[in-house]
Amino acid sequence: MTLENEQTHFANSIERAAEKVGSVWPLHSFVTANPLSGFEDRPFHEAVAEAEQLFGGRGYPHPSVFRQAWENGQIEREVLSAELEAHGFDENPETLLDEMETTESASPSETDSNTEEVDRVLSKWLAAFLDQGNAKWPMPDREDGFYAAWRAVAPYDGDVPGCDGPSDLPETPIAALEDVLADYPQGEWETIFEQQLAALPGWTGFIKQRTSDDADAWQSSYPISLTEYLAVRLLLADFLDAPIQPNEHDTESVENDEVPLPEIWLTAWEKSHRDRLLEAVSQPNRETTTADESARPAAQLVFCIDTRSEIIRRHIEAVGPYETHGYAGFFGVPMRYQAYDADVSVDACPPIVDAQHRITDRPARRADATRERYDRWQGALDAGRKVLKALKANTAAAFSFVENAGPGYGVALTARTLLPARVYDALHDTDRTPDEHEFCEPSVDYNPDAVHSLREGLSLEEKVEYAQTAFELMGWEEFARLVVFTGHTSQTTNNPFDSSLDCGACAGNPGGPNARVLAAICNDEAVKAELRERGFDIPEDTAFLAAEHNTTTDEITLFDSEVPESHREDLEQLREDLTQAQTRATAERTESMADETADSVRETQRRAADWAETRPEWGLAGNASFVIGPRELTEDETLDGRTFLHSYDWRTDSEGEALEAIMTGPLVVTQWINNQYYFATVDNAVYGSGSKVTQNPVGNVGVFQGNGGDLMTGLPLQSLYADADQPHHQPLRLTALIHAPVDRVTEILRQHEQLVQLLDNGWIQLTVIDPEQDNAPLHYQETMEWELIQPERSSTEPPVQTVSGSVAD
Repeated sequence: MTLENEQTHFANSIERAAEKVGSVWPLHSFVTANPLSGFEDRPFHEAVAEAEQLFGGRGYPHPSVFRQAWENGQIEREVLSAELEAHGFDENPETLLDEMETTESASPSETDSNTEEVDRVLSKWLAAFLDQGNAKWPMPDREDGFYAAWRAVAPYDGDVPGCDGPSDLPETPIAALEDVLADYPQGEWETIFEQQLAALPGWTGFIKQRTSDDADAWQSSYPISLTEYLAVRLLLADFLDAPIQPNEHDTESVENDEVPLPEIWLTAWEKSHRDRLLEAVSQPNRETTTADESARPAAQLVFCIDTRSEIIRRHIEAVGPYETHGYAGFFGVPMRYQAYDADVSVDACPPIVDAQHRITDRPARRADATRERYDRWQGALDAGRKVLKALKANTAAAFSFVENAGPGYGVALTARTLLPARVYDALHDTDRTPDEHEFCEPSVDYNPDAVHSLREGLSLEEKVEYAQTAFELMGWEEFARLVVFTGHTSQTTNNPFDSSLDCGACAGNPGGPNARVLAAICNDEAVKAELRERGFDIPEDTAFLAAEHNTTTDEITLFDSEVPESHREDLEQLREDLTQAQTRATAERTESMADETADSVRETQRRAADWAETRPEWGLAGNASFVIGPRELTEDETLDGRTFLHSYDWRTDSEGEALEAIMTGPLVVTQWINNQYYFATVDNAVYGSGSKVTQNPVGNVGVFQGNGGDLMTGLPLQSLYADADQPHHQPLRLTALIHAPVDRVTEILRQHEQLVQLLDNGWIQLTVIDPEQDNAPLHYQETMEWELIQPERSSTEPPVQTVSGSVAD
């Protein structure tokens, strides 16, 4: 076998072995993803069993969590009884809970001490090599790749015994793998790779994600591969006498048709939630008067489908004649974005979508004075930060700096600790820097001369397509005077996980830039003219603008520099109403944080500025369901910020193309989010990141618990738990409700095997509310079968018609 073929053989084998380890994004661009994404081709109970075998993580809520849900009435008695009976259990629920707790008390297997030493040493070198600009003294020779750099310095590491010089180590990673694996049959190599990669799934997942991102500047400058990673790991295992092969217990088959008792409880809990949701949303409001139908809303506000949007949308609709809609928060534009004074660009689209366009914020000619003021102020701030950083890090000046600056620092620290709300005021009152959107505009026009990996801007045809897609997916047929695309961001202090609170659809970045891009596209007269030709009746007085929703304080900032003077009165009224909605929304949210105060807005501002606040907001904790349908399904219901809401009107989507795009895009992404929260709640030590209090950020890429070990992959305890023992997030798999004809949904499923796999294997629970069958709910079973649930109705109502061949009574 030639060297090239040998490298390819190893690479392919390692790639297959890594399939079960989920990708992990860097902390500054945290993306919520299913940590068991590599097991989605397996039934849920088999997947969690194999993951427990491989990673050591539990797959179901602790029995005490089930007990609490049972006692609180979150699990309906009749639903649980039916589930238990269907699986042959006749004991009472209390007895079964006791039985599960007894099973839980079995002690877990311990990790070999030599393997722990391998993990410790390897983690130390991974942190040094993968550092993204935090280290004062970076690891040398990183440009040569991970293996070459480690080979050069390993002889100087006292933790690597028997290595006196680089010549004691194989010259290439392939040679290293061959040396270590020489005594093992080649047929066992892939199993060895899988077990070794799963030993540190955080670091493995991070390397896996980084190598798959063609735009990653750090990977381009300092390359690393899973082959190099395994070569170093296996060499360390060899040096430190750690086992190379997994033991028999770790490779036992977990295939089992019998559903375990915890999953029966979980299913009953999910069905109870689904039934309550159906009771709230299954009958659209049919009492709307003709006058109401013809009334034009004062404004239409489009929010991300994020669960936090459900609360603010409800309160906006209550304070004025406004419509709200849900759409994926990147607003359908797959772009790579670079802010005005940013050093790097970021992908502002979901991980399952490749960026297609480069968008840069550029100063508008008419705003030179504002830009100059921004540059002067920002320059002064940057200079001050550099001087402060240099003085703090300079050995000669450090003591004198502390002596002279200490009193001022003491006052500032005291204020931040004791008066965070006043600090919030001070930062806002003294902020003389204009916002970038006040003098910049996104480069949406196609620029063929731009020299980048992605061409800059969009062609006219692309602009029209993105606008048309947005209107079609939301089922729009009329337009208000103001149409507001509202992205979202968060505001926290001293929070390594701040990007987890930003827009997941924008890859953990704020959604305001995406909203500004779509607004600029829709304001283009050529775009509007073409859209009118395609049947969209956009009035001449419709103005599109962007906004950004701060999910920590519920403040909504309007980016209104492009709005004509004729709409200023509309804008002022909208601003006033948004302030009123903010007050109502924060009152609801602070109550859920067990911190109800007289001034709820003030409380959220305190949380945003308090550097000791471990829970500035709940994020998407509590998410449990995804409703795809018109707003009338949910507009009169309080869904407690637990539901993703995507606008969709089946009547305007005769071919089903819009629904197909939603099911293959946002539905898959929400399943990722839901499972990230689920697994981080049921086993935070393995699938989460533990307490924020004991976390240590490393290299701007992630966090440790303590001073080393694996890179933690998920959300911290404080994002999920109300206290040490009581989860705020209810760990349920995603329940999806779609308002559309069941035949249309079935046809889409037939064309997308991945969706069928997620449904058949229990990762998503799907119900269709069929408008052609009097909004009857039909629950997906398996293999394209549907179960019709006959709702109670009066004798005067027509009977529900079943769909021949696709519904099981």
